Amino acid sequence: MKNKSFKLLIYGLSAFFVLFINVALATGHPIINDSSVVSNGFKLRTIVIDAGHGGRATGASGAYSLEKNVTLAIALKLQQAVQKEIKDLNVLMTRTTDVFVNNGLRAVMANDNKANLYISLHCNSLPNVRKVVNGKTVSVPNRSGKGVLLLVNIFRRSGEQVAAIMENQFAEEEKAYSKKEVTALSPEDAITLNFLRDKYRKQSIHLANLVNNEFVNTDGRNSLGVIEQGVQVLAQTSMPSILVETGFINNPEEEDYLNSDQGQNEIVNSIVRAIKQYKREVEQVPQ
Repeated sequence: MKNKSFKLLIYGLSAFFVLFINVALATGHPIINDSSVVSNGFKLRTIVIDAGHGGRATGASGAYSLEKNVTLAIALKLQQAVQKEIKDLNVLMTRTTDVFVNNGLRAVMANDNKANLYISLHCNSLPNVRKVVNGKTVSVPNRSGKGVLLLVNIFRRSGEQVAAIMENQFAEEEKAYSKKEVTALSPEDAITLNFLRDKYRKQSIHLANLVNNEFVNTDGRNSLGVIEQGVQVLAQTSMPSILVETGFINNPEEEDYLNSDQGQNEIVNSIVRAIKQYKREVEQVPQ
């Protein structure tokens, strides 16, 4: 990081990525399918699997099930599948029982353990709609939602991810660095920080697309695509991270699927295949 030539290279790459991101965001469309991932001998060693909600935070609900229980069931199966099929990948869980975990602490766990990937599992749900019935306006459940959705945090709305990346990337090099205000960053360090943030964004989008492709092409699921938006549970992570909306729990057909062994196994297997593909790419392992 202290080599001037290297910083100039970082500056050039950063400028390219900033231009690329501005063009992409200006379109106002969902995420592009960017398949290029940079690797420099990197090894994927640790993944954090986050079962959304838990304890008093029940999440969305269906006719007979709660989001917190569905996400935990899928997360535990995903843990077992990754441990079985990707033996050199360490798996950390944000929770393994029905307990409440603050969203900020989930990111702290991932950051403190230097995780390389973060996958948060959730269920989707549509809000009720207002309709006029017999002359009166009433609230009616909207059960029309169907399919998966992949979310990537949009960094332009928050400085939280910048702070997390800064904390992890510079802590060992400069122990007092994390205590500085962002405005105190040198131009070179600010460029490096932006480069890392953009790299994680790009890798998050790529992983989300890999998972989405497995859901659609292998499982035949309907998909709402890969969307970039503010996601609290991902905002403070300092690694590639995605949120997987596994289906609409308030749609009776999808609730049955999400609670079935077949549905949960299909979801797990699709995510595992995507992780394997992502791992091969970032480690540049020939297929």
